[in-house]
Amino acid sequence: MPGIHAPLRAALIALLVGLPLGGASGETLISKSVSYFSIGGRTAEELDKALSVSGPLMRSTGTRHPGATRIKFGGTVTYVGREGRCAVGTARVTLSTRIILPRWKYRKQAGRDLALVWDTLASDIKRHEERHAEIARIHARQMEKALLALKPENNCERMQARVAEVSAEEVESHDKDQARFDRTEAANFDRRMIRLLQHRLESLTKAGR
Repeated sequence: MPGIHAPLRAALIALLVGLPLGGASGETLISKSVSYFSIGGRTAEELDKALSVSGPLMRSTGTRHPGATRIKFGGTVTYVGREGRCAVGTARVTLSTRIILPRWKYRKQAGRDLALVWDTLASDIKRHEERHAEIARIHARQMEKALLALKPENNCERMQARVAEVSAEEVESHDKDQARFDRTEAANFDRRMIRLLQHRLESLTKAGR
């Protein structure tokens, strides 16, 4: 089976300017959904081909993958006048993640060996994509903290520019972490699958005793 990748790009935070009264505060709003795509195939080779043909299309690479995590950052930042300067009043970062996973329509009819391979692979794909979502959640919270920690500027135009700069830096950091995770996963894919298959086979053998 091919290595599992889910390259992605996050959108920059949309910033809305306001001037409410009060101290700095924040609230990260996170949502997650899961969707599936069906694949056919009666052999390991056919399953491999089905994943490469029907899997989610990654725009950044132009290729399809066994699974994917669509990530979208958004949010609002408001500003307050404080001692003749402009500061962040509130920062609300939003994060939407949609995990896309394969569903094999012939799983119930599969033989023991192929079912074992599929169950192991499907489980690993799910774990991989869940980790992408987790990385995004970590960065969403980091982004919010970074925005709230910004020091006041002489005017709100400069303050807004700093917010945009920090937001871009946080998104870039997020993208690098996601890409690093994909590289590590791809490099260890074969060894990981062998280990997982052996473990699952041992568990089934013990359960059958």
